[in-house]
Amino acid sequence: MSNLKNVKLGTAVSVSTSYAGQFAGEYIAAALLSSSTISDGGLTVKANISYKEVIKKLATGSLVSPASCDFDPNSSIVLTERIIQPTELQVNLQLCKKDFVNDWESASMGFGLARNLPPVFSDFLIAHVAAEVAQSTELTLWQGDTAAASNNSFDGFQKIIATAAAAGDIPAAQQVTGTTLSAVNIIAELSKVVDAIPSALYGKEDLFIYIPSSAAKFYVQALGGFAANGLGANGTNNEGTQWWNNGSLTVNGVKIFVCPGMANDKMYAAERSNLYFGTGLLNDNQQVKVIDMADIDGSQNVRMIMRFTSGVQFGVASDLVEYSA
Repeated sequence: MSNLKNVKLGTAVSVSTSYAGQFAGEYIAAALLSSSTISDGGLTVKANISYKEVIKKLATGSLVSPASCDFDPNSSIVLTERIIQPTELQVNLQLCKKDFVNDWESASMGFGLARNLPPVFSDFLIAHVAAEVAQSTELTLWQGDTAAASNNSFDGFQKIIATAAAAGDIPAAQQVTGTTLSAVNIIAELSKVVDAIPSALYGKEDLFIYIPSSAAKFYVQALGGFAANGLGANGTNNEGTQWWNNGSLTVNGVKIFVCPGMANDKMYAAERSNLYFGTGLLNDNQQVKVIDMADIDGSQNVRMIMRFTSGVQFGVASDLVEYSA
């Protein structure tokens, strides 16, 4: 991080490129798919969405009836759909090569007036921005709200699930009233979420309870030894606070997925196959460019442009459990 001193930010306009490497798509993949919830397999990724994609939902009535010699349609089929439409997003940065003349990389810039952006720093800049985009994506896919001034990229799961719950699309029995979570109550509150999971979903291979990092810490603390919770003074396996080593977590037979971008005091139960992250990962909207402005306007500025698309959606609202204070 030592080479970011005196970096100047400014408004960027794409005119001509000095870098638009063949691995630009991989930089985008690193930026978007290294979000913790995505990279750890918490969502179903729908890539190459050029504009929008329809998620079809099929529901049937009672399928089994007494046998007869004739063909007699004995059920109903209802097709509905949800739309996932990734939002176009961008990162625009501008810096001045002059700011690096006295830095330790200056030897790699050449001599005289024909200086170039230090190759090592160029790579670092792209990697750094990709990491920042990944962190932003992790936060937005859960807490994104286009109606909020502080976050206008795309609506996250917390908002769209809450909207579905308010509309009655999520059964009332699967809407759990939450509270402020702590190490004392986390086991009881997680158990409420498990109890609200429909019997048809319980035991599914890709079923998870999605919790924020704060709740995960409380759960680890609780399992480390709270006699009041019935775990004994020494907790899991009598190992006390040393019991956990960044392994997987479960509660009452359901796997737990920790989501750093989720807000405190929220929890959701869902199948991974029912939660979608959409992006145009390989289409023309995904770009990473580093532009040397010397041949364009005679300045010593270098601009970086990253363009990509992101969005989230769920499939079947009635297969979700929402825990919210």
